Amino acid sequence: MAVYDYVDDQEVIHLTQALVRIPSVYRPQDPQANESKAAQFVYDYLKEMGLEVYIEEVVKGRPNVIGILDSGRPGKTILFEGHTDVVTEGDRDSWSYDPFGAVIEGNRMYGRGTNDTKGNLSAAIAAVHAIKRSNIKWKGKIILCVPCDEEGMMIGIKHFIKRGWANGVDGAIICEPEENQICITQKGAMRAVIHTYGKMAHGAMPLAGINPNTRMAQVICKLMELEKREKERVGEHKYLGWPSITPTVILGPEKGEPQINVIPDHCYSTLDIRTVPGQDHDQLRADIENILAELASKDEDFMAEIEVIESRPWTETDLDDPIVKASVQSYRTVTGKEPIFNGVPGATDGTFLHLAGIPIVTTGAGDRHIPHQIDEYIELDELIEASRIYAQTAMLFLKQ
Repeated sequence: MAVYDYVDDQEVIHLTQALVRIPSVYRPQDPQANESKAAQFVYDYLKEMGLEVYIEEVVKGRPNVIGILDSGRPGKTILFEGHTDVVTEGDRDSWSYDPFGAVIEGNRMYGRGTNDTKGNLSAAIAAVHAIKRSNIKWKGKIILCVPCDEEGMMIGIKHFIKRGWANGVDGAIICEPEENQICITQKGAMRAVIHTYGKMAHGAMPLAGINPNTRMAQVICKLMELEKREKERVGEHKYLGWPSITPTVILGPEKGEPQINVIPDHCYSTLDIRTVPGQDHDQLRADIENILAELASKDEDFMAEIEVIESRPWTETDLDDPIVKASVQSYRTVTGKEPIFNGVPGATDGTFLHLAGIPIVTTGAGDRHIPHQIDEYIELDELIEASRIYAQTAMLFLKQ
């Protein structure tokens, strides 16, 4: 028997149901709304499996779980990463099913996290369990990295790396919903804030004030020009598509009550910047600073500044890297089909593992357009297939 034949289909399904039924939406205003119960469940499950397991609190109520299966023989280390947090369910009345009920209807399981990414976390756990159960000889170590806060500022994976858990890892599988396609690249992300400053005045007497809103409008128009130039410069990426600079929030004033007949003294705009290979985040920041300087040179009342609050560079893994080759061979073996290569349109925890020097592949079950939607779901046969691919990938990688 091949190692993937040891994957227990029912274990994958039941483990997914159990995790989805533990709400792990982080809500700062609710001390009980975090990943702690889901993390404790994973910790106990891995302990029962016989793994070496650790639980580490990143901040209060938000722990990481680390599980290790060591062959006892020197060799490489592969890491599987899947987060415990999920986004809010939104308006429960809009759901056709209990968002935390993990209801199965036909070949689908419905619920928040079925797709992103408790299903794939369960698939990875079941894959490691299959490897342990098989008694097939292999070398090296397998690490299950189960962090908190992937949907936020990714404090979980940052803590995992800072604590040294990523040291010595030779390749990583990021368990995210990608329809079991092999994603070898992912977009970078910059989160920035633009502030424009003015002077309050009556709307009937605009010359008595300085309007930060019209200055922000000029900035946004210039940013659209910058986006166009970047698209022309780097082109459309084969897997990731186009880069983008997207204003997402505009507030004027940022604080206090807005009023139709009052010019505010401050305008605030957030930018969601998505990058592709060929773009440099430091250069993009410099380009935006040059836009602000140019506008200031033409308007003595223009005052603005940029604040970059997060920068996650794009990633790319070579097709000849062992983690990619193992993923490709595993997909062929398990499915009997040729794999589809693709890219991740957003950033993942893999961004920071990549920055730590670890080659990554992002793959897993689930329609990639379903995350964060009402009536989120996972196809069960695809989820079981993902678990088998994970198990086979580990064996191939560790035997190379």
